Amino acid sequence: MMNCERLQTFRQAAYELLTKAKDATFELMDAVMTTRQASSLAEFSLSPLFRRQYSSTYEAIEDSRPQRNRLAQIYIKQIPKAEYSVFVIDHTSWGRIDAKTLKDRTYQHQKQSTIVAGQGYSTIAWIPDGEGSWALPVRHERITSWESPISKAAWQIKQLVKHLPQRALILLDREYGNAKWVLATSDLEIESVMRIRSNTCLWTAPPPYSGRGCPRKHGRKFQLKDPETWTIPDRVLELPESVCGKVKVTMWKGLHFYPAPKHPVNLILVERLTATGEGRLMPPLWLVWTGKHTLSLEEIWHQYLRRFGIEHWYRFAKQRLHWTMPSFTTPEQSGRWSDLMPLMTWQLWLAKNLVTEFRLPWQSASIKLAPGRVAHWAGNPPSSLCFHFYSRLVLQLFHLKVGENRLVGLRGLNVLLELFIPSLKSVFLRLNNRQKLAS
Repeated sequence: MMNCERLQTFRQAAYELLTKAKDATFELMDAVMTTRQASSLAEFSLSPLFRRQYSSTYEAIEDSRPQRNRLAQIYIKQIPKAEYSVFVIDHTSWGRIDAKTLKDRTYQHQKQSTIVAGQGYSTIAWIPDGEGSWALPVRHERITSWESPISKAAWQIKQLVKHLPQRALILLDREYGNAKWVLATSDLEIESVMRIRSNTCLWTAPPPYSGRGCPRKHGRKFQLKDPETWTIPDRVLELPESVCGKVKVTMWKGLHFYPAPKHPVNLILVERLTATGEGRLMPPLWLVWTGKHTLSLEEIWHQYLRRFGIEHWYRFAKQRLHWTMPSFTTPEQSGRWSDLMPLMTWQLWLAKNLVTEFRLPWQSASIKLAPGRVAHWAGNPPSSLCFHFYSRLVLQLFHLKVGENRLVGLRGLNVLLELFIPSLKSVFLRLNNRQKLAS
């Protein structure tokens, strides 16, 4: 019951922050979350959860004004208190090759090193504790033509820490592993773990001032590709029981990037000592730690493995939530549609404890439900499990007032009567047949 009330409170708060076209936008999100396949935005109007005409799908995106900053605040309220929270930053592309009249198109990198015209989006997502592929976006915003992924991500971090009560540990890919990121976030109370390229050069601390000339800013050159330039490491650790097999982790302290001599970083080398199934060793992984507080080597390595959750969310948003499926005519429409992606993901996250897993015979059993499993479960009305979820959720929402004298549960109750009550008959018949066979 507490989980259901938590979901109700979240939906109520999100409803008030849509400003305009609240009902149509919420029905559109419900239709998206329960529709597995669609080829156009208008097809969501075929869902029983969407009571309006097909034109209202586009009107909802045109009229709604999601308050992005205030929505981020209610996302942060869902994050449990801890010593520090783990966030991931990355960016992805929304290819719009044929949209030649779309304003502010930029060139974006896609798979297989291809470059297409489209829009880039920067995402900062919270990674919950424990195993799984959940990544819950707090901010998901377009990168304009006058911004870079690093400047956009740094701005998003600054907006995040304003309302975050605990420390933030940021995990980043190698595109952010340079002096630009260190300088852009030097005034923030955060810790970062970022991957850097194997051909990067760092510098040690300068020697003491000799009393003549200008004081030196840099010491010896530390080339990652040249072991002869390496200094004596400050710490070495071997992890025999790791996800990747036997791993050796080495740390050097007090290094810095050449453009940022006043901002020291810790360099970490991760080497996999166990060969893969093909009989070859993986290339070494170079990480950089920035921040005043430092975790243990084992914890740093294990935390960085959680970075790949953002890749799962990008695939989930594009394939299951149909993020890049519509072809909008303006960047503003694309931005409003993109603002709904985090909102839908958080609703699925809050609903995962309300559902019993719906598993097909060829699917493996899993206690911790992934986003795709929760969305797939919610989109299967013929199943008795789905009926149990919707009946429980809708009956709770029936008592939730939204707007002026309007009950969201009322339309959900209509869906309940139209879809799920007929399916009860088949469920009871199956149970009756099983009892006859057992007897």
